[in-house]
Amino acid sequence: MTDKNNQNDNTDDFTQAALEYHAKPIPGKVGTALTKPCETQEELSLAYTPGVAEPVRAIAADPMEAYTYTAKGNTVAVITDGTAVLGLGNVGALAGKPVMEGKGVLFKRFADIDVIDLEVTADSPEAFVDTVVNVASGFGGINLEDIASPHCFYIEQALKERLDIPVFHDDQHGTAIIIAAALMNALELHGKSLEDVKIVCLGAGAAAMASMRLLMRLGLANEQVRMVDRTGVIHTRRDNLNEHKQEFAGDFTEETLEEALEGADVLIGVSGPNLVSSRMVQSMADKPVVFALSNPDPEISPDHAFALRDDLIMATGRSDYPNQVNNVLGFPFIFRGALDVRASAINTAMEVAAVHALASLAHAPVPQQVFSAYRKQQGSLYFGPEYIIPTPFDPRLKDYVATAVAKAAVDSGVARAPYPKHYPPIAS
Repeated sequence: MTDKNNQNDNTDDFTQAALEYHAKPIPGKVGTALTKPCETQEELSLAYTPGVAEPVRAIAADPMEAYTYTAKGNTVAVITDGTAVLGLGNVGALAGKPVMEGKGVLFKRFADIDVIDLEVTADSPEAFVDTVVNVASGFGGINLEDIASPHCFYIEQALKERLDIPVFHDDQHGTAIIIAAALMNALELHGKSLEDVKIVCLGAGAAAMASMRLLMRLGLANEQVRMVDRTGVIHTRRDNLNEHKQEFAGDFTEETLEEALEGADVLIGVSGPNLVSSRMVQSMADKPVVFALSNPDPEISPDHAFALRDDLIMATGRSDYPNQVNNVLGFPFIFRGALDVRASAINTAMEVAAVHALASLAHAPVPQQVFSAYRKQQGSLYFGPEYIIPTPFDPRLKDYVATAVAKAAVDSGVARAPYPKHYPPIAS
């Protein structure tokens, strides 16, 4: 009884600390910083009338001059409709604002990108798209966040077709990029190839589908994937599949998660807590890879999984276990690279470049700054089963990921500015 009371006390303490963090000393987590002085009459005349008319005329004559004279080129709009906020579900647009502000904190902290968060209350996906299109011209990119499936697919595609700036649904593509980079390294350590493994994807939402699509672009074949939703394995005999799930339906004999996992090399869980049993893990192939990414409670806990077998490599979405699959490894630096070449889109080539950059960085020696941030002894982090993906506080992420993304944007023809001269050479 004492342990339960202590757990409740700890939860109450954390809840209060989180509320106070957001409320004091100023409500919220973001604000506005001035980038030009405005202390004299002359500076006031330059900041506003009459001086502000000059960049207005320049932009009216050539819209690309907005990148020269305004903050457009370093500003991303983080936008939600509040229909799929964290694990809390459809809480509404306004209740999603703390998460959007948090995303702004991460953009600024890790990539020095400014963010305006927009919480859109819309009656339909079409109305949401129209709203975003109507306000998008002042931004260098759009980060969509916490939008429920399947509307998120339509919304992202419609915005990509109507806008000439990057549109990126991080819950889909950010998650997919980190999963792909971590999986490539895990398979390398196990001496396996992406082209030869059987993968079970537990979950059939936006993150699951985007992850499988990206892995297929990296060499995985459709017949290697068993995607599992609430009903079971997605196969051609089912008549309850929407157009997105039909993409992953094969002529598979397996019906259940348990059947699918027998002999599987990889489990990628993006679903819910405690859905994977001991028997399922034990039935997997030799040297399996288990990504149990449900947060805060994974599909199977690492402690439980490692008690069952010692030949697996595991990742979770949690920071208190090794190999955290964390989107902050990707989106700030992906947008940094895209903004710095004034990209009109974030395309597949840029996503693949980010995957390879992240996977490559995990092979490099870890700097002291990372050990200090995680209070670990020098040398305790190195490429291996407990370090298959870099940590968010690695100072080299910008050099690796942003540069790779910027180069891919230039090479694939979506950049409207050259590869920046101040960027370091592309990491090999």
